[in-house]
Amino acid sequence: MTGPIRVSLAIDHGLDQPTVEAALGAGDGVRIVNTISGLVGAGEAMANDAAELAVVACAGYGDHVSTFLKDAVGGLGGRPVIVLCEESPNGFVGDAFSAGADDIFVLPPGLGAEDAGALTAELQFTLRKAIARKGEAGGMRPSGVGELICVLGPKGGTGKTLTTCNLGVALAAAGHRVAIVDLDLQFGDVGLALGLTPEKTIYDLARSGGSLDPEKLDAFLTTHQSGARVLLAPTRPDQASVVTTDLLRDVYAVLRSTFDFVIVDTPPGFTPEVIASIDASSQICMVAMLDSLSLKNTKLGLETLELMGYDPDRVRFVLNRAGSRVGISGGDVESIAGRTIDFLVPSHRDVARSVSEGTPIVMSSRGSEVARAFRSLADTYVHLNGTHGQPQAPKRGRRLLRRRRKEQV
Repeated sequence: MTGPIRVSLAIDHGLDQPTVEAALGAGDGVRIVNTISGLVGAGEAMANDAAELAVVACAGYGDHVSTFLKDAVGGLGGRPVIVLCEESPNGFVGDAFSAGADDIFVLPPGLGAEDAGALTAELQFTLRKAIARKGEAGGMRPSGVGELICVLGPKGGTGKTLTTCNLGVALAAAGHRVAIVDLDLQFGDVGLALGLTPEKTIYDLARSGGSLDPEKLDAFLTTHQSGARVLLAPTRPDQASVVTTDLLRDVYAVLRSTFDFVIVDTPPGFTPEVIASIDASSQICMVAMLDSLSLKNTKLGLETLELMGYDPDRVRFVLNRAGSRVGISGGDVESIAGRTIDFLVPSHRDVARSVSEGTPIVMSSRGSEVARAFRSLADTYVHLNGTHGQPQAPKRGRRLLRRRRKEQV
């Protein structure tokens, strides 16, 4: 998104207008096209203005805010609505989302105009995130924009990197243009799992400065023998702090304009980098294993996605090492996680060897059940929302050979 965000602002009684405008960054990234004092009749006043989204600022969430949302949202033409609340809405969160809010941003109590600017970057990110979500509502994506698949697993060791690498290589082997991003900025293993030497990483890209375009980004991508391009994680944990969420959003936008599929391998947890990746994604691949801790955290992860407003129809649930005999059945998994399993990846003795050698199992053991499971997952993403245009024919000599090394999280 370029240019200032056009905002229609309704301010409830009890809030200071200059403070709210300072927090939004009015005149610096945000252009307020309409300001309404009080919530009575504000929805009707907002209905026909030129704003991209509506912001409702209130001293505390209450029935009057809920009533406003329910009355106003239908007349805003699908524009997102953000609630700025001076007090934590606590038990009203579910009610706010049910009433039509797309996100809630809590303002610190006693905030003054002189301090409000410290919130601007985070608040503007919230606004842009809401606009981007509305633009991809229902899984729709603009023509010419590739899928971004975010591979999640709130608990470490579930097989996210295994899934990322095999999914990416399977798609590349089918002739699709694929980019893989290792977002585990401290302990990323994608390079090892693919047998790649990290000559340039996302750290080097972050340090390069200047604007980002496809030609520049291409210089920091490493080519895997399958044809997939890989943006590797930093080689040392202390380099992780250089990579910002702003850079990630730019990287994802450029990659989606260039590749059919962008696959992001994430670290455990909902860090700011992971949240930015989720917001930029068109699909989520949630990976879990047959153990109670993994399944409990998977359930929490799925609930977090729901609270973030992520469409559950764009989430695929993959159960890794599904053949393990640990006393947990498929029915138990669905009961614990609260979600139907979409894909089962069975256990196989060649998986450990493939990751140790740095050769995805879709290359080293093509006929195995594990390889077939990952190719089936890849086929689902090809056909789920449709890939624009036909896949490119594989280049001469692009054969799935072998390499070395390991997978972990």
